[in-house]
Amino acid sequence: MSNTIPGTSQATGPADPQPDQQSTQDTVDRRTLRRSMLGLGLGNTLEWYDWQVFGLLAASIGPHFFRDSSPLDATLNTLSIFAVGFVARPVGGILLGGVADKIGRKNVMLWSVGLMAVTTLVIGVMPDAGTIGAAAPIILLICRLLQGLSTGIEAPLSTAYGVEIMPKGKSGTAAGIISFFVNFGILLASLVNFLLGLALGSGVMGDWGWRIPFLVGAAMGLVVFWLRRALPETLHQSDAEYVGVTSVVWKGVFARWRSLLAIIFVVGAAQAFNYGWNVGLPNLARASFGEDPTSVFGITTVLSLIMVVGSLVVGPLADRFRLSRVFLIGRFLMIPAVFLMLLYTAKGLGGFAAVLIIGSPVLLINMTLYVLVSASMFPKGIRSSACGLGYGIGVAAFGGTASYLVVWMSGKGLSQLFPVYMAVLAALSIGLYLWARKTEGVFVGE
Repeated sequence: MSNTIPGTSQATGPADPQPDQQSTQDTVDRRTLRRSMLGLGLGNTLEWYDWQVFGLLAASIGPHFFRDSSPLDATLNTLSIFAVGFVARPVGGILLGGVADKIGRKNVMLWSVGLMAVTTLVIGVMPDAGTIGAAAPIILLICRLLQGLSTGIEAPLSTAYGVEIMPKGKSGTAAGIISFFVNFGILLASLVNFLLGLALGSGVMGDWGWRIPFLVGAAMGLVVFWLRRALPETLHQSDAEYVGVTSVVWKGVFARWRSLLAIIFVVGAAQAFNYGWNVGLPNLARASFGEDPTSVFGITTVLSLIMVVGSLVVGPLADRFRLSRVFLIGRFLMIPAVFLMLLYTAKGLGGFAAVLIIGSPVLLINMTLYVLVSASMFPKGIRSSACGLGYGIGVAAFGGTASYLVVWMSGKGLSQLFPVYMAVLAALSIGLYLWARKTEGVFVGE
């Protein structure tokens, strides 16, 4: 059985679609390629730095915006706003993904970075509840929703763009480079907080020092915006017969509904793992177990270093040993790895460090490849729309709630439930990916 995907002129069989890796790289010289990947990558650094800073500082931000709550409740309220920001991600994926498939990638990526920089500046300078009362958490919530719109398209669109501009057969390398910059942003967030904690002390950081990382992020935004202005466009009329026709774009997306469902769980499981490790456990350590904040940031910085360096290894490995094979190995390993969390159920930095570091290789494989795997399941002309929608739903449903669930379940004495929940997500993502791959095929990698 074979069919033709709406909006693409190539015949696509259920198990063996023709690769659509692009001719864009044929017209891009090495200098332009390096500059493009730098602008692309640093945009991801900014997005994930800003997003991670908010999560890491939830315990410091909370008392300023929820003054009548206990430290734990204030942290949970702030993590709730952190989670609500994820709700806007599917909206950003739908709206901006469709725009990127209609008018091109460049302008959407400029808009994404600009919105993140402005809202980060607002969070860094806005008065707290002691000055403007209930307006403070409302403004904070609005900023997080706008940031959700921005991040809802950044990862899927960046990966789509990276695959489209890199030479054929280097999709894993492109994903590794983008993941390097993503992890660099997460590392930078931990490192900035760690260094500020050493320089200012926990008291000053809790008082006003928490604002500095947000101001750093806003300044970074100006540099990234300037770099992205020079990005070449990768989507052209010859790539998609329906450029500018929204109804046909979405018809093509929903025609591959199995692939869309697979993306939701491939993304959701990876992001639940990520936010459980990078945000949930650090906030659990600080808010529930009373660990020293500077020490916690030091350990999360080590985790981020592993992720930064490892990204440049995993990407090329996926090119050499097949994307699907490396991805599935990492996803199967996620199932036992998430149960490491059960080792950290009481105060003790040794247990906290052991869980984060031992689980890091599995986290590394999943976080380097999950967006590329998602992008591989749709042809170029509808890739941004499909990945934006699937990514947004997956992150909103599973990633955005992960850090809250880690802290809440621990407070209720139900710490063992989160690993079970994660293992089920991982198993579902494997089954759905294999089903979609067999019935609808892939367009990038093998």
